[in-house]
Amino acid sequence: MDFIRLQDIHKTYRRGAIEVPVLRGVSLAISPGEMVALMGQSGSGKTTLINLLGFLDRPTSGRQEMDGRDVAGLPESERARLRSHRIGFVFQSFNLLPRLTALENVMMPFAYGAHESSERSARERAIALLRRVGLGDRLDHEPSRLSGGEQQRVAIARALINQCSLLIADEPTGNLDSRTGEEILALFRQLNREDGLTIVLVTHDAHVASHADRIVRIRDGLIHHDERTESEGAEIAPTTDQPPLVQPVRRRSLRDDARFLVRTSSTAFRSLRRNALRSALTTLGIIIGVGSLLAIAEIGTGAWSAIRVLLTKTGVDNIVIQAGAASRNGVSLGSGSIKTLTPEDAEAIQHECPSVDSLSPLVFTRRQLVYGNRNWVPSTFVGTNPGYLRVREWEDLEEGQPFSDRDVRDVAMVCLLGQTVARELFGEGSPVGKEVYANDVPLRVLGVLSRKGADIIGQDQDDLVIAPWTTIKFRISSGGSGEATAASSVPSSLDSDGRRYPGGHHETYPTPSPTQSLATPRLHRLSNVDSILVRSVSTDEIPEAMAEITRVLRQRHGIKSGQPDDFAVRDFTQVVQAVKGTVGLVAGLLLCVAMIALVVGGIGIMNIMLVTVTERYREIGLRMAVGARSSDILRQFLVEAVVLCLMGGAVGIALGRTASVLVRILARWPTEPSIVAIVASVSISATVGIIFGYYPAWKASRLDPIEALRSE
Repeated sequence: MDFIRLQDIHKTYRRGAIEVPVLRGVSLAISPGEMVALMGQSGSGKTTLINLLGFLDRPTSGRQEMDGRDVAGLPESERARLRSHRIGFVFQSFNLLPRLTALENVMMPFAYGAHESSERSARERAIALLRRVGLGDRLDHEPSRLSGGEQQRVAIARALINQCSLLIADEPTGNLDSRTGEEILALFRQLNREDGLTIVLVTHDAHVASHADRIVRIRDGLIHHDERTESEGAEIAPTTDQPPLVQPVRRRSLRDDARFLVRTSSTAFRSLRRNALRSALTTLGIIIGVGSLLAIAEIGTGAWSAIRVLLTKTGVDNIVIQAGAASRNGVSLGSGSIKTLTPEDAEAIQHECPSVDSLSPLVFTRRQLVYGNRNWVPSTFVGTNPGYLRVREWEDLEEGQPFSDRDVRDVAMVCLLGQTVARELFGEGSPVGKEVYANDVPLRVLGVLSRKGADIIGQDQDDLVIAPWTTIKFRISSGGSGEATAASSVPSSLDSDGRRYPGGHHETYPTPSPTQSLATPRLHRLSNVDSILVRSVSTDEIPEAMAEITRVLRQRHGIKSGQPDDFAVRDFTQVVQAVKGTVGLVAGLLLCVAMIALVVGGIGIMNIMLVTVTERYREIGLRMAVGARSSDILRQFLVEAVVLCLMGGAVGIALGRTASVLVRILARWPTEPSIVAIVASVSISATVGIIFGYYPAWKASRLDPIEALRSE
């Protein structure tokens, strides 16, 4: 059975509206192991004929058989598989890739086929082939360091790496001197006689053609003469070891794809290294975009954290419970006009609401403080319990110590001063242990609060006095809210200077016995508070804490379903969201600028990749000739674009982190490292490479291998 058979093959090219016939009915049969020389003048059609034999082109009409099977209508993927497994090309101009060594050039076809052999065995075979053609000491030489004959030998070894069945050599001695040409012809003869390799030589030289078993002459697209030679004739070696054409196609495995990806990435890195300046300029937009993106993300995250801490210090994370509003003759008297909150409500909320971290009841007043010849009216004069310091994150005092729960129970005349009040009354001196007077009531200063500064509306948070709520309510504001309905139940005593201190016991007035207390009952004050300040376990649990508080207070106040609340529970999440939205808007605008830089960088990469495709037309045609499919070329150029973007992204990440650290050190602006931003930067870099590299890669994959090989 003939290895190759062509029957009435026609090939017509179309140039616009004009049809140009090249082959006009060629019929040819080639036996296995035969060495055939094709001769003809330029334009006779011999190049078109070998392109058809090598599955680089399709006939316009006619039947093309290999191993008895019609292959003219095979899909492109199957034709690429045949080029990879059955066909070997030796080009007149060698077509070696300048960026690869001799060994890498020989191994290149191996990347495009689904082969059973491993990378290691393929490397060993490539080395053996180079040694066989006399280049065992030139494995790591690039084509620029090889002579013409040595380059042709590398091309022959590359054609044999996949154990091809048909070797097509186009003018194999055309660029060589006579001595080197004879060596190449002898090598072809050895491959034909010893290995049984079917060889088709295309030549103008009758001497070269005389080395073949047959000489086929072509003229004007037709077989003009077909004759056998005499001197070189020999028995044709059998080729029973060649695999049949109809063998099932082994699909590429993950190992094959991984091998292709590794090799392509290596080629991309080598190409970038050879054009370092152009690569650096190409990735400049990506570097700037990724660096800006990362720096802005880290600075924005740090800024929001700092603002979040500041907002927490101002109390916007707290929940405020206020008493309800009364109305008279249809006119609302405002929040707090009825007294519905009690200290017992605060205790119930603390024990029954899991989402509540801490709380403090509040009683407000406005009084003048006097110390010696100085006086000052603080903007905030609040009575509370020790939990207030935890609620407001004010537990670290500037000096002194806070009052205790016992001071609240004993109506102790003690207080804590804010920084502003302490400065106005005591100047640079320490107020701890000294007394200030409020409504003629002496208050001993236990400590000074740390500085908080102004809140978000500009109010001075340090213009503050804190005292036990019982002291404010029952001693200083006795004529205000919650005034007494009977005499105070709190005992008092006088020290040696006549000053009153709660809970003190003077030996002149011994403690009454239980029997005496029962015999002389006393009325108690009505205990209510103006509001309750609550801190939730976390910011995210504020809504849940508000729901729990509402449930507990409605139950305690006996409010039935459908009745309005006699209290109001409010938070400041709108303030937090507004500030967060403002910070996010500014960061978003800056990120848009960074994204614009990434888009500009992507356009630059597309431009360079288009130029690269144009520069590498011959390389693309060569890769297709040795078995690369369109999808392989597409993936290769996509990988190169992505590698380019990832390298720019890596440099951009380094610059972004450096910028973030410099901002934190030099400008003292808080920044926070963000793993999410780094991952996003890498993802964006790869995405930009895929998006902007796809069109150049697609354009490369759509090239016609014949036209690509002819380009200069």
